[in-house]
Amino acid sequence: MGMNQRSGSSSSPRRSSRKKACRFCSDTEIQIDYKEARMLRGFITERGKIVPRRISGNCSKHQRQVATAIKRARVIALLPYLAVD
Repeated sequence: MGMNQRSGSSSSPRRSSRKKACRFCSDTEIQIDYKEARMLRGFITERGKIVPRRISGNCSKHQRQVATAIKRARVIALLPYLAVD
């Protein structure tokens, strides 16, 4: 096998990190609200993009709720659409 081909074995050194748990599933007291801009800032990059769920660790249900809340907060100017340099 060449260097560019992958084999099914685990001989290549891969990162094996523990899967992040959804913070909204683990703590049911936290509510996703578009008016809480401080909490939502943790889910956007410095460029203003929404962080994907594989990075944030949210489950799909809560990631959709976070994305909707971020979009609503952008409409009423609590969060930026894009970063101001």
